[in-house]
Amino acid sequence: MNEAQPQNHDPNEAGPSRRSVLWTAGAAGAGLGLGGLTMGQAAAAAPGTAGSAAAADAVPAAKGKTMIGVPFERRSTVRVGMIGLGNRGGSMIDLFLAVPGTRVVALCDPVKEKTAKAAKKVTAAGQPAPAVYTNGDHDFENLCKRGDIDFVYVATPWDWHFEMAKTAMLNGKHVGVECPIALRLEQLWELVDLSERTRRHCMQLENCCYGRNEMRVLRMAHAGLFGELLHGAGAYIHDLRGLMFDPKYYEGPWRRLWHTRLRGDLYPNHGFGPVANYMDINRGDRAVRISSVGTPALGLAAYREEHMPANDPSWKESYIESDRTISLVQTAKGRVIRLEHDVSTPHPYSRINSLGGTKGLFEDYPERIYLEPDQHNDEWGDFGKYAEWDHWLWKEHANPPGGHGGMDYMLVFRLIQCMRLGLLPDFDVYDAATWTAPVPLSDRSLRAHGAPQEIPDFTRGLWKKSRPGMDSQKPEE
Repeated sequence: MNEAQPQNHDPNEAGPSRRSVLWTAGAAGAGLGLGGLTMGQAAAAAPGTAGSAAAADAVPAAKGKTMIGVPFERRSTVRVGMIGLGNRGGSMIDLFLAVPGTRVVALCDPVKEKTAKAAKKVTAAGQPAPAVYTNGDHDFENLCKRGDIDFVYVATPWDWHFEMAKTAMLNGKHVGVECPIALRLEQLWELVDLSERTRRHCMQLENCCYGRNEMRVLRMAHAGLFGELLHGAGAYIHDLRGLMFDPKYYEGPWRRLWHTRLRGDLYPNHGFGPVANYMDINRGDRAVRISSVGTPALGLAAYREEHMPANDPSWKESYIESDRTISLVQTAKGRVIRLEHDVSTPHPYSRINSLGGTKGLFEDYPERIYLEPDQHNDEWGDFGKYAEWDHWLWKEHANPPGGHGGMDYMLVFRLIQCMRLGLLPDFDVYDAATWTAPVPLSDRSLRAHGAPQEIPDFTRGLWKKSRPGMDSQKPEE
């Protein structure tokens, strides 16, 4: 859903254009260490991407004070710098411009046409012309150095998320990143440490947490309608085969190449984030271990066989990513969360989004509910009859603009509101690290034939204390 930045690509070229490598082949510079390898070398190096067992199990000493309970500084206007203006960033800028109290002051993308298009949107909205940064793949560093930016938004290929978030915080900026926020455990720990040391918030901008159904289930769960919570499930099941082989959608093969590097769940955040909120993960419970299994990697090769010409560069690629990965996460309270990932086979879109407890359960896609005493006789109930439990955001913004059913707008509106009013963020760097940890750990578990892998306690023991999260109260302006 949160597709990171696609750019233009000349289909007549034999290989990736220069543009395609600006923010993809720079992986080594982004701390990933795989970008310059051949496909065979990358596959062989992939276990290292998961990090060592010691990296997962050890809790490093804190280098600063916790960011739990730290509000944003109150400000009348939130000044935003945007890095990445492809499909995702190019649409999200409309929402930042639509939220009162927001000013877009700087834009960065190595594709000049995209930056120019976004800059026109800013001036069309009645704001001053933004500064633009298009001078190569590291010009984002100059954007982050500006003194007139409060928040940096990152929507680029995954390889660069860690480096850009790190650079933003080191320059005194709060930062929000499209998922996944990083790809290695040591990177997740570094982002936690940097957030604590710099006193800047580092957020995984998980839009699915703001879906209407997700927020309704959240409030119902916290009100006890499901009883004691027992299990939940989330997923990213989205047939992306055509898009991953389409040079006009993603510039170059960066998204597809991750299927040559890792075997585990590449995109757990959309499913994990909402269920973690239901269960108050990092706020009274925590995810402690994960076990993953996966199918053979056949889908992309089969699609290539049927649709791609013999001289297409994709024929040099060897896919190892399981077509369907299934992971089980155990929490400290004994609850179970099932995560699934599949972007390589025919399937209608689904995030599964289910929650079960001692009084019943909810299941999405399609939405249905079974709660005692409302439902009985093995007959599903109408979830629409529970609209009274809608979150105040959805009651206040019944028809929000933007994509993905309005959840994108809700995310931006709430983020800007929290920053303007000096509130706690709905989620923080500890949530970002937890929701992303299944990327490297599911890969390690798969390579160890499903052996459980410990999920680090990024809160360093503070998860035991209950605290506010997504289930917020409407603030006073």
